[in-house]
Parts: sequence; C-alpha cells; structure tokens
Amino acid sequence: MTNTPLSAPPTAPSHTANGGNPIKRFLTATEIDTRLLGMLAALLLIWGGFHFYGAVVNGNGAFLTPRNLWNLSVQTSSIGIMATGMVLVIVTRNIDLSVGSMIGVTGMAMGILQVEILPPILGLGHWSIWIITCIVGIIVGTIIGSLHGWLIAYRGIPSFIVTLGGLMVWRGMAFISNGGRTISPVDSTFALLGGGPGGSIGAYGSWIVGAVACAGVLWLLIKGRQQRIKHEFPLRPMWAEVTLGVIGFAAIIGAVLLMNAYPLPRGILRQMDLPDDAFVSHGFAIPVLIMIGVAILMTILMTRTRFGRYVFAIGGNPEAAALAGINTRWMTMKIFALMGALTGLAAIIASARLNSATNALGTLDELYVIAAAVIGGTSLAGGVGTIYGAILGALVMQSLQSGMVLIGFDAAIQRIVVGMVLVLAVYLDNLYRARTK
Repeated sequence: MTNTPLSAPPTAPSHTANGGNPIKRFLTATEIDTRLLGMLAALLLIWGGFHFYGAVVNGNGAFLTPRNLWNLSVQTSSIGIMATGMVLVIVTRNIDLSVGSMIGVTGMAMGILQVEILPPILGLGHWSIWIITCIVGIIVGTIIGSLHGWLIAYRGIPSFIVTLGGLMVWRGMAFISNGGRTISPVDSTFALLGGGPGGSIGAYGSWIVGAVACAGVLWLLIKGRQQRIKHEFPLRPMWAEVTLGVIGFAAIIGAVLLMNAYPLPRGILRQMDLPDDAFVSHGFAIPVLIMIGVAILMTILMTRTRFGRYVFAIGGNPEAAALAGINTRWMTMKIFALMGALTGLAAIIASARLNSATNALGTLDELYVIAAAVIGGTSLAGGVGTIYGAILGALVMQSLQSGMVLIGFDAAIQRIVVGMVLVLAVYLDNLYRARTK
C-alpha cells in the first residue's frame, strides 16, 4: 500500500469555462448573499427616491446630505440594537410585542433614578450617576425579559399573549411611576450616549475606528482562507478575496468620510472658543458605535458559540432539539432575558438622545423592530435569520420614516407605509423560502 500525498484544497469553481451569466459567476465566486444585495438595492432606491422627490417638489434634495445621513445613523441605533435581539426571538418561533413599552418603563426608571434619587445621595453631577443609571437600566430590562421568558417557557403561555400583555402593562407602569410627568434634564454625561451635542468621537477618532475596522476585514479574509485550507474546503478565487477586501475597505472609508463631512454647529463652536467658520467634524456618534459593537458581539454569539447553534436548532425543529438534549425552556428564558437586556441598552440611547424620560418613549418601536428583523431576512417560520440583515432592516425602516418626515407626510401616512412594508416583507420572505425548498 502506498501513501498518497495530500493535495491543496480545491478552488471554488468560477464557471468561466462554461460561460453563463457573469453576475451569477461573480456571486458564486465571492459567495455574496443575494438577499443582502437585495436589501442594499432597496435601501439605495429609497434614498434616491426621497432625495429626488425633495429636489423636484421642494426645490432641494435634503435626504442625501451629510447632516441627514448622520442623523439617520443615530436614529437607527436603538432600533438596530433591539432588532439584533429580535432575530433570536423570531428564529426560535416566538415574538416580542412589548419592546416599545419596555423602553418606556425602563427609561422612566432611569430618569427617576438619575434625576430624583441619586443626586441627593451622591451630589448633583457626580461622576458615577450615569454609570449606575446605565447598569440599573440594563438590569431592569433583563428582569422584565426574564419574566416574559419564564411565563413563556415554564408556564406554557404563548409568547404573543405574554408580550401583548407586557405591551399594555409596562406602558401603564411607565405612566403610573411618575404620574405621566416628563423627567428632565438627564445627567450631562448620560446625555452623550444619545449622540447629542458632544456625543461623537470627532474626525481623528473616526479614522482610528475606520483603521481598526479595515484591519478587522483583512483579518477575517485571511483567517477564513486559513480555515478553509485547514478543513480542506473549496477556496474562493484570489480575485474574489481581493474584491471582497476592496468592497469592505471602500465601504468603511466611505462611512468615515461621510461622518466627518458633517460639521459641528456654530453654537458648539462658540462654546469651544472657535470661530464660526471653523470646520470641526462630528465623526461617528457614540450610539452608532454602540450599535456596531452590539452587532459584532451578537454575530459572534450566533455563529461561533454553542448558544447560537442551539438557537438555530430550536428554530429549525423544537421537538428534535429537545430530543437531542437541548434544554429548550431554559434557552427560551435566556433568549428573552437577552432581549430585555438589549432593550434596556436601547432605552439608554433613546432617553439620552431625548435628554429626558417620558412615559411615551418607545411608542410603536415594537413595530419597527419586528419589521427590521423580517425585512432583514429573519423568517417568521423560524430557523433563519442574520444579525447584519436585522441592522440593514432597521436602516431601511428608519430611512422610510425619516424620508417621509422630510417630504412632509403626516403620521397617519407614515404608519400606513410601515404597515404595508411589513406585510410585503413577509410575503417576499414566503416567496424566497418557497423557491429555495
């Protein structure tokens, strides 16, 4: 018997020899998700449509401007953070209708804490007030989410009913907790977490973030190729690897340039003793960086851990997952607890951005969060969903809302459009799943 030397892993077929559609060959070689391309195309269409409409009807296109796109990124942050948790909930064939009301009650709890309770104890403006407030906000959200998960997993109440009840209960609790009064202003350091005046990292900080992100893209491409070689999986052509790297670098550099193109307003320049014509960039807003950090951590959780594998196993077939030894009830409770923690984090950003706590905070956010997850490719039938898709879905939803505000649509029309988009997204998801079976 002779020993056969191991050969190099095969390269993924490029199909150039067989001809065919060049776009299909490109997508096959680069392994780019077609649903991702569809969402990006829809996003660009929405942006271009609103900008063109504003230019024709109002005489100026205000949508595709650094100011509006910077504000859009900030507005997307809280919805995007919650959408990453909603992916896990929907993947496991559940739903959470209470996230908007949870933001209201959590925001009110944080407002009372940092305005009425902590200052008399620690002193007005104490450095630890914002830290204690953030910790308490995340804990409150986690406790509420855990309660929902316990009722669903261990008491057998459907998630629709539990969270529908939570939608009404927590909104009522937000009102009762302070008699419907608005609590403001919040701690000055806490307010920075909302991306308001001073709540950004500036041009140099943004370039540092961009450099780290480019290094991360390069590391992912190299590490991914090494893993394919190690496990003898087919390799992407080198031109495809280079193309993916160029696309990633271009997207990151473009985002940094866009964030740095929006200057600080004159009022803040005067506070900084700078001339009115000085150009000082905002850079990335703090809530945007928080959302990006959450997206990275949630992606790792979903794709690189046992917890993530269990989530998809439960969503694919709950009975088979239970027979395989997965404690589905404990997993369900942990998923809703995580959803609550992310909602608490979103409440921090939302109340900090508003610089106050109101019982109406987060109204209808549950609709936008669910729509963001579904538009991002999370199937209501369970078992399918991505974190990056949910973030893009949140950006699509917020773009629709922001664009309709800019062109003067009233709130009623905005709700009609959002409802239609949600139904259309589910319909397209059904068509996609039927074709891929």
